[in-house]
Amino acid sequence: MSSGGDGSRAVGTFQLLALGVNGIVGVGIFFVPAAVAASAPGFGTVWVFGLTGLALLPAALAFARLGGRFDEDGGPVVFARAAFGESFSALVGWITYVSAFFSAAAVLVGLTQAVAPLVGLDGPVARRLAALTMLSLIVVVVASGLRLSAWVWTGLTVLKLTPLLLLLAAWAVYSGQTVTPAPAQPSMGWLRAGLTAMFACQGFEVVPVIAGQVRSSARAVPRATVGSLVLAVTLYIGLACACVVALPDLASSSAPLVDAAGVLGGAGLGTLVFLGTSVSAGAIAFGMIVVTPRYLSSMAAGEGGLFGLDRIAADGVPRRALFVTWVLVAAFVAAGELGELFALSSLAVLMQFGVTAAALLALAFRRERGLRPRDAWPAPLTLLVAVGLAAFGATAREGLVAAGVVALGLVALWWARRSRAAGPSS
Repeated sequence: MSSGGDGSRAVGTFQLLALGVNGIVGVGIFFVPAAVAASAPGFGTVWVFGLTGLALLPAALAFARLGGRFDEDGGPVVFARAAFGESFSALVGWITYVSAFFSAAAVLVGLTQAVAPLVGLDGPVARRLAALTMLSLIVVVVASGLRLSAWVWTGLTVLKLTPLLLLLAAWAVYSGQTVTPAPAQPSMGWLRAGLTAMFACQGFEVVPVIAGQVRSSARAVPRATVGSLVLAVTLYIGLACACVVALPDLASSSAPLVDAAGVLGGAGLGTLVFLGTSVSAGAIAFGMIVVTPRYLSSMAAGEGGLFGLDRIAADGVPRRALFVTWVLVAAFVAAGELGELFALSSLAVLMQFGVTAAALLALAFRRERGLRPRDAWPAPLTLLVAVGLAAFGATAREGLVAAGVVALGLVALWWARRSRAAGPSS
């Protein structure tokens, strides 16, 4: 499912790294430090971010090792197809696709609700129309070609990182009065805090999804996958330090980065970090609209082309899959009640971790794709993290939502296969 020769591909290593960093550094980091501090106060907050990043490193290495060996779009979908066959791959593709468009819809609604008061939009109808307009503008840009999209997501990533880097600079030069945080004291609360921090650290898994559009993907995909996690976690550790030092009661802050910026750099920096929240949400939404259709096109490729959804144009855009994604996201944006759908996205990411780890094990022990058994060492650690977080972090309701989506996907796939098989004789 690549778009032609390597020289014609639109995405370079730096732009791919920006996509990974954009996928990780989202809206969550603007609020998560307070939630982490509630279970791991003082310098424990800093340690939790560092240890969470370390725990996710095997998962990033698993994605990197497989991502560098599959020169096509799809990420976990193509990993599952190579390791376990079409049926399992189709199920993986369905769940990742559904969770991605639910998340895109929820981010767009949340962004509109946050910005609406600033631009005088009153009432739910006006806000939903604004969200639909924003979605449509993003789709138009994405449909214009992957080269333009790569420049846009790279620019948005730099733009949203700027206030966070300024906050770090303000912390580094601050000479005013600060608090002396409590020393780190490991406890069972750190596990709960780690579950919270983990969802601010995920996002590197989107990097291999566009591998078929990347120049020198065998090198670029592994570097961008691991590099995006390392860079984001390093940033998070610095931001956690700034919050812990600036805010004596960090756990009670509703906007810890904004509050810390106000203490360390004044009201102007606080406003800049606040605006960065909206830029970050917009950047995340844009990245999702770029990546999400590729789950669908990759799944369709394994289903015999399924309504032509596997087609990718010469400019790197799967336009049929993008159109379907636009319709579905628009429908859920119009519905407006999306908060509880974030749970599905979180569980689907853990499933991607588990599937990728299992695929790495299977392919390495079958000695396929140039892999050897020794290359599979990140897989058991990744499975342990994925199963542990799902077991301790998911509620019964979230499990039921995920099970319902799986069941719906199985029915949809059965219907599509039956319709395709009956087509020639009808």
